[in-house]
Amino acid sequence: MHIEVREKSGSKKYYLAHSFRVGRSVRKVRLFLGRDLSVEELGFKRKNAEGELKRRVEESKKIRDPFVTVLSSFELKELSTLEARGELLVHHLSELDWTKFKEAFTYDTNAIEGSFVDAKEVKEIIQNKKWPENKSKEDIAETQGVAEAVDYIRKTPEHVSIKLVKDLHRIVFRNSKPFAGKLRANGVEVVVADAYGNIIHRGAPSQQIDSLLKEIIHWYNQNKSSCTPLVLAAIVHNQFEVVHPFQDGNGRVGRLLLNNILIKHNLPPLNIELKNRTQYYAALQAYEKDHNLRPTIELMLKEYRSLKKFLQ
Repeated sequence: MHIEVREKSGSKKYYLAHSFRVGRSVRKVRLFLGRDLSVEELGFKRKNAEGELKRRVEESKKIRDPFVTVLSSFELKELSTLEARGELLVHHLSELDWTKFKEAFTYDTNAIEGSFVDAKEVKEIIQNKKWPENKSKEDIAETQGVAEAVDYIRKTPEHVSIKLVKDLHRIVFRNSKPFAGKLRANGVEVVVADAYGNIIHRGAPSQQIDSLLKEIIHWYNQNKSSCTPLVLAAIVHNQFEVVHPFQDGNGRVGRLLLNNILIKHNLPPLNIELKNRTQYYAALQAYEKDHNLRPTIELMLKEYRSLKKFLQ
């Protein structure tokens, strides 16, 4: 932060300013402190203004949620630049790449939710149909289910629909959960708590699930030709997680849904890695609490860079 002085007609205006880089662009935020201030007044006002300037800087770094507001031309340009850094297209992936991705995604997306099947065992299940010892039938069934769901999103023509999310849930959980493929019934509510028992998310009221999913689908269909694919995938995924339409399994279905949208727009899928689970949850929280899409986009780009190295 620094003081800027603008002098005109013998009078001085003082501003507290801060420049920062966002992507390839430099932005500056200024806060007016006053006119013709003494050294003491300037020091006092600067101290009081620093907190507000920090808040405005953080505010200006956000990528606002286009689900609730129209993106500015600057934000759209920045997103196009960010997306270009992915550098991969879905047709660049060989069958071997798809196999490696499927194994990595199946391991990580289940491990995020607490599965005890390790990466080596996932590979044995997918490639050799070999069940590991001392692992629960539910974990093994969901390993097979996620792998089948990855194959499914490669083939299905569906972009986003209630049928699709039900199908994905049914494929993943048909051998582990009695409610596989069924949205939460009226009266069935869900909360998500952290390891300490603190509630970090409440799913939408059960009676609103159908209408909220239709709203997401409508938004996607209205914007799929004009909105950048990363934003489409991020918005649908995050909104899906906010709604939490299933009694359990929303995270895995949401990450499959995200990848389905990327694939349909000729981008490769991405894998939210277990090691990035904390960042992933923080991005969801930033979106739900403040409609800030930037943490999600930045995580997606981080995972794309990781995918590129993984497939080399």
